[in-house]
This record gives sequence, structure tokens and C-alpha cells, in this order.
Amino acid sequence: MTLDAVTIQVLRNKIASLIDEMHYHFYRSGYSTIIRESRDFSCVIVDRDGRLIVAPPMFFHAPVYRHLVGRILEIYAEADNGSGIREGDVFVSNHPYEGGLPHVSDMAFVAPVFAEGKLVAFAGSIAHKADIGGTVPGSTSANATEIFQEGLLLPPMKIWEAGRELPDIERLILSNSRQPELVRGDMRAQIAITQMGATRVKALCERFGMDTVSDAFAAILRGTTEELRSAIGALPEGTATAQGFFDSDGFDLEHPVKLAVTITIKDRLATFDFSASGPQTKGPFNLRPSMVEACAFYSLIGSLAPNLNFNDGMRDAVRLIFAPRTVTNAEAPAAVSNYQMMNLKLVDVILEALAHFKPERAIANAGSSSALGIAWTRGRAGQSRMQYEILGSAYGGGMGHDGASATATHLSNLHNTPIEIIESEYPCRITRFGLVPDSGGAGQWRGGLSFQREYELLEDATVICRFDRTRFPPGGVSGGSPGSRSRFVIRPGTAREEEAPGPGRFEMRAGERVMLQSAGGGGYGDRHRRDPAALARDIAEGYVSAQAAREQYAAAAEPIPTENKR
Repeated sequence: MTLDAVTIQVLRNKIASLIDEMHYHFYRSGYSTIIRESRDFSCVIVDRDGRLIVAPPMFFHAPVYRHLVGRILEIYAEADNGSGIREGDVFVSNHPYEGGLPHVSDMAFVAPVFAEGKLVAFAGSIAHKADIGGTVPGSTSANATEIFQEGLLLPPMKIWEAGRELPDIERLILSNSRQPELVRGDMRAQIAITQMGATRVKALCERFGMDTVSDAFAAILRGTTEELRSAIGALPEGTATAQGFFDSDGFDLEHPVKLAVTITIKDRLATFDFSASGPQTKGPFNLRPSMVEACAFYSLIGSLAPNLNFNDGMRDAVRLIFAPRTVTNAEAPAAVSNYQMMNLKLVDVILEALAHFKPERAIANAGSSSALGIAWTRGRAGQSRMQYEILGSAYGGGMGHDGASATATHLSNLHNTPIEIIESEYPCRITRFGLVPDSGGAGQWRGGLSFQREYELLEDATVICRFDRTRFPPGGVSGGSPGSRSRFVIRPGTAREEEAPGPGRFEMRAGERVMLQSAGGGGYGDRHRRDPAALARDIAEGYVSAQAAREQYAAAAEPIPTENKR
């Protein structure tokens, strides 16, 4: 069947609007701050083979669904004992190896869509859970050495069957959680929006016809393949290689973890070879291929043209090569809790290699991400005892623009939890939250500024902090300077002040404080060519101190004010 372009675009927009609707209902229904404040989740619609039609705002989840649905199809589609895929089913999984999920804390739900008795699509969602068991509160350990320490593992299985809930599965999950009320609320909201997505797609099939919807999905995928091939074809053919280093595996602090990529552009095909990356790590800094795919597609789109729309049609224009038992293709039972920091370093490496083909789209290194979990010994009556936050950093500068400050970088699109929420729900006081002057790398276009956030604990608690860029600061590009390193300080400003050398778990007492400082973005270009007017604004706003301006930018700004203006 041949469809006209208008019908294809109408159905694409219907799917995009449905994803937005699912997203809205979920974060408005979430129980945990990780859902209703940080919005660490995604909602999607995929075709009958699990191919993504429209990407969710949480981009790094986008490639996961193809792996998860593919595995569900392997397990259930050919079943002849009555346990195959049926209307009203809902599947659940959080397994990085069986389902391709980023880490154990991310739980996925998938519901099939049937029309005229045939399987035509799936609705799906992935969301971070407050606690799914494991050795530490919050499950996302900074020191796990195998995946079994990171929480309960769920291979793809049914949690609803033919429209009937299977309560034993929920009871199993909740009995393994330190925060069962939060997990129950988020799970049920997530199942509801997944079922809603399936219902809406079925309604589209009834309105437009099952064949029309299926053909439109196929046309959207083909169109994306051709768009990406054309964009790749406009690049010069050749090969480029880049590598970078992650601070450590969390155990051997003296040995960094190597990430490497070789990119080849030929015959309108982009090949990413990650085989030269270091061996899988002892600590939880490993990646599954779905996460590496997210980094590759994200970087490719950003380097080529931001208006390109990601879906699984892009897979036909890209080839990815992995070596076994490497950090970019870990094998079970390697731990994977800290995948996102590794993702963000890998993006820096890929973007460096892609800059060889399109230098005007080059960008300096970003400041990565960090995660802070605080498990309160008692907590407040009627409130959760687990505070979990994912914190951003800063972007690097690029040609023609400074890096953005104090924001989530690259793949995640997450939100910081507001101070008012933290202080009203947890025995905690935020005593400092602001930008750090001079933390952005100097350059013709300056790196974004990092931020400091200081917490005063009002009750005894276990603090689990995961972060990087303490050893290798975000690098500059084309002569730009690196951004500042990240820091995590325990009991700052006291005689017992201690700066943590890396991620870890810390037992804290009421009245003690911790301070987290993200890394600043790297600078782009020769700092002596910075626009004097831009430098003057930096000084007036307090982004660059007068001393740093004299030391780093003297040739670009005369006269230099003697002190900052507020």
C-alpha cells in the first residue's frame, strides 16, 4: 500500500503527541522525586518488531526498546502452550543482560497492541526505581563488583496476562525493596500509562486502519534511514580515531579506564568501532551495547544536523563493532550501576572523533553527571527515607557559543530536584547552591560553569555519592583550556574536612555537611581571542573573577575591572 506524505506525517505527529501525553501523566502520577522531580523515565511506541518510531525526551533510553522487545518476542512469540503474547499482557524487566536495560534500577514495562486480531505495535516505558534491593540503599552502588549486588534481577516476564494482574510478581518486587510504597506507586503509575499508550494506538488503528498505521510506521523508518544516509554522504570519506580516560573503576584509583572509538565514513555508512576500549571493569562502570548505541546515535545526530529525527530506521545507516568483555560490551555478571557517567565520557570521545569530519560542529568536553543518595536512619513521619538525586554539570564551549552552566548534559535531559522539595520532604537543609566562578574552561568561547551544592544533615544518614572528572578534567578544544575538576567534600569547613578521592559510601551524623561540586565545561579556541565585550559581561556577572581575567584573558580585554560587579 502506498501512503501519501500527509497521512504519514499525521500519524507520526499522533505518535509524538501520544508520547508527550504518556510522559505528562506519568510524572504527574509519580510517587518518588526521581519521577516527579527529576523525570528519570521515558515513554515510547514501537512497531511490531520493537523498532522505535519517535524518540522520547530521555534520549539514552531510545535504543533500549529494540533489545527489550526483541527478547520478549524471542521468549513469547513462538510459544504454543498458551503463554504467548496476547492482548492485555504487560511485560516487565530490569535486566541489563537479558533485556538491554541501562542498569538494574531502571524498570521497563511493555504492552502489546492488537488490531483485528494481529500484533501491530507495543507501548513501553522505562523508569528509575527508588530502591530495588542490592547491597546499598537506593541500589545504585558505587562499589558493586557484580550485578547481583545491584538489586533484584527480572528477566522479561509477564506482570499482567490477558488483562489480568499477576499480583505475585508485584509482591516479589516489593519484598526486595527498602522503599516498597514508593516503588509500588511508581510501578502502578507506569503500568497505567503503558496500558494507556496501547489503548491509544489501538484507537488509531480503528480510525485509520491497521494496514495504514503499520505502513506509516514502515515509511517513517525508511524515511529516517534515507535522511541519515544523505547526511552521512555529505561528509568527507575517511577514518578518525579518538580516546579518553575515565577516572578509575572505583577500586584501583591509580588506573584509569580507557574508552576508544574509530569512526569510518564510506559509501553513506558510518561505522563505529569500539574494540580498542579497555577491558570491562571490576567496579560498576561498564556499558551494555544499548547504551553505546545511544552515545553513537546521539553524537552522530548532534554532529550532522540537530533537526534529524532519531528512530530505529537509523540502524540501517550505522554499523557498530564491539570486542567481547570490554567496558563498552561487558559480559555478565559485570556490574553496571554507574553507566551514565561512562556514557557521558564516551560521548566526549565520539564527538572528538566526529569533529574530524565536521570541525564546525566540534564542542569541548562537558562536565559529566553525578548522583547523590541519602538514606536516612529515621526520616520524617509519613515521608520516604530515601533521597535520590541526579545532578548535572556544564557543557563545553563550541564554535560561536559558550557552554551552558549548571545543567544536565548530553544524553539525559534530567531536572534538578528543587531545594524546596528536598527541605520539605527530608531531614535536610541546603546551605549552599550556586555557580562556581572561574570553573568554566577559558577559551574564545568559554566553558559552562559548574555549581556547588551543600547539604546539612538533620538526622543520621548513609550518603552514597557517585561522580567522576576528579582526575581528568573536561578537556578543551582547539586551544581551549580544560574546565574545573569535580569535588565531593565531607564535613567542609571543619577540622575533620575530607575530600573523597572517588565515589563511595559514607556514614554521616546529624549536623554534619557534605558538599558536591560538579565539573566545569571545557573551553573552545584561543582564549586571547575572546570578545572583550563577552569577557566584560562575564566579569560583571561574576562568572570570571578579575584575577582570572587578568591571568587568562589579559590580551583580550583592556582595561580589566579590578573587582566583580554584582
